[in-house]
Amino acid sequence: MTNPFDLTGKTALVTGCKRGIGRGMAEALAAAGADIVGVSASLELSGSEIEKSVTAMGRSFTAYQCDFSDRAAVLAFAAQLEADGVKPDILVNNAGTIKRKPAAEHPDDWWDEVIEVNLSAQFVLSREVGRGMVERGSGKIIFTASLLTFQGGITVPGYAASKGGIGQLTKALANEWAGKGVNVNAIAPGYIATDNTQALQDDPVRSKAILERIPQGRWGTPADFGGPAVFLASAASDYVNGEILVVDGGWMGR
Repeated sequence: MTNPFDLTGKTALVTGCKRGIGRGMAEALAAAGADIVGVSASLELSGSEIEKSVTAMGRSFTAYQCDFSDRAAVLAFAAQLEADGVKPDILVNNAGTIKRKPAAEHPDDWWDEVIEVNLSAQFVLSREVGRGMVERGSGKIIFTASLLTFQGGITVPGYAASKGGIGQLTKALANEWAGKGVNVNAIAPGYIATDNTQALQDDPVRSKAILERIPQGRWGTPADFGGPAVFLASAASDYVNGEILVVDGGWMGR
């Protein structure tokens, strides 16, 4: 029987792969057999830790840099992929940013940057890469959503708005592309121990309150996203479309 989770021969483009959840997903996809095309704003073009990890598994790793807050840079990156003959079978839209300040004090430039990185750039890249997937009649697109796709959060209005938008974008693209062989889904992380949540981890009051609400009793780790990513990237999820898979230790069930 063929292993439905086997990604041998597939190429996965993973944004924000240098660290955190993106790295965890990239490593899991490589372990399942996929070659990795990695991109982030500060990714080393050679010798990165994620490159070493992927190549140690016997998979290839190709690095790109892109500032996702710059629309022209995203379009140029998509054009470079085309010029380089890169045709991703899997697109993981994980790159993101967060800015924390009360709504009454949240500056316009913070709002604009968060929406551009977390939502607009992800649509642009999905459109450009997804076009080829639709033409070929196959592909998997995975967005990184958030608990704030469902909840409002505190002092992160731009982030909450962007992640709410990701939930709807996931469904909108799935509506158009599911019948054309392209599965579009999202993973919604709970509270994960990464750079983005460092301020919360360091706040004894917030950290305690967060842990008390998580039934599993711990912060998540990037490794917790390997299995969900492989599932949504593989043939095992061929009849899954427009889904937002929550990986949160039970937070949303509380």
